[in-house]
Amino acid sequence: MGRRIVVVTGIGLVTPLGHDLETIWKRMLNGESGVGRITIFDASNFKTQIAAEVKNWNIDEIGENLDDWKYQDRHTRFAVGAGYKAMKDAGLLGDGAKYLDPERFGVYTGAGEGEQNFDDFATMMLAGLDSEGNLDEGKFVEKGMEILNPVRELEQEPNMPSAHLAAMFNAQGPNVNCLTACAASAQAIGEATEIIRRGEADVMIAGGAHSMIHPFGVTGFNLLTALSESNENPEKASRPFDKNRDGFIIGEGAGMLILEELEHAKQRGAKIYGEIAGYGATSDAFRITDIHPEGRGAISCMKLALEDAGVKPEEVNYINAHGTSTSVNDRVESLAIREVFGKYAYQIPVSSTKSMTGHLIAAAGATECAYCLLAMRDNIVPPTINYETRDPDCDLDYVPNIARQVNVDVALSNSFGFGGQDVSLVVRRYQA
Repeated sequence: MGRRIVVVTGIGLVTPLGHDLETIWKRMLNGESGVGRITIFDASNFKTQIAAEVKNWNIDEIGENLDDWKYQDRHTRFAVGAGYKAMKDAGLLGDGAKYLDPERFGVYTGAGEGEQNFDDFATMMLAGLDSEGNLDEGKFVEKGMEILNPVRELEQEPNMPSAHLAAMFNAQGPNVNCLTACAASAQAIGEATEIIRRGEADVMIAGGAHSMIHPFGVTGFNLLTALSESNENPEKASRPFDKNRDGFIIGEGAGMLILEELEHAKQRGAKIYGEIAGYGATSDAFRITDIHPEGRGAISCMKLALEDAGVKPEEVNYINAHGTSTSVNDRVESLAIREVFGKYAYQIPVSSTKSMTGHLIAAAGATECAYCLLAMRDNIVPPTINYETRDPDCDLDYVPNIARQVNVDVALSNSFGFGGQDVSLVVRRYQA
């Protein structure tokens, strides 16, 4: 008996370009930017004052009561929104739920930590001071018990999105969250694929969610000198592979895919976006904040994904690059693609959709895998916007500024994270 085939039957996105799949895709193909001034908090005194925020999103859009979600973090609300949309897209809500065996239906997310509750902590500190301004530990703990909401504290844990998704859809099978930085949701898709291949589940909700647009997140990345400081022209700030790139833009949002064993999908007549054909995961085993200068992790994970899919390099029609708009990462990723694909690298359209959405951190890989599937569906690849000045070290075809009609049967999506985690996914057109 051959290996079980895993296909994608539903996609749900909540992103800086919108919350409706077709609206997001249309805006992306039009080369629109979701980057603007930060409005979530007052960033006027920060070096970076711009981000790609999710606008006008409330969980009541999927029929949930706002009061029931007042303690849940922003990324969790994104996650359940994207999960609901994916389930609806797959036809697994309402009467469609009859096709689900709860014990063979699981969740695998790559979701980041929630926002730290500094307001409550500051209130506790002030309440715990004695008359001379010294911290009274007993008073601090006593007042903390009065101030802190235990549910709100629990909701900061990174596994909360997967827990809420499981409860919402009665997914009693495997439930896992991995937090491997910018590679997390791509890794979640790869690992969920392996669970179905091994026969441990028939259907998985897989993807990720994250929001780091808060003072702590922006400060941390500023200290790492990783963020763009092009505050005067936000829409132009994310410029992957361009010679004048100066750092990435923090984005936020969620992307969820419904992964399904092929025969299970066929038996219920599901539409199929494509197959998750290949998965490669490696480590740079180098510095925590720097990609290996020779791209060894990136090279090996792309090769593993292609091998897993049984795909030759010259069969790849499109690459959705990690493409962060940072100097070193874009240069090394270009080097790695050249190493894996040889001369054929110059014939493959390579684009970075982060030029429009910013970098969704843990959620980036899942959303970008979705864009590969949509490119395959419509035979059109999204552009890299703001590409104006060629960098000699980045000499591939980055689909500058304008979407392009391309016959896409096989696409590769790259996700490389802080800590040296590297993930590549290969998606392939399904043909009955």
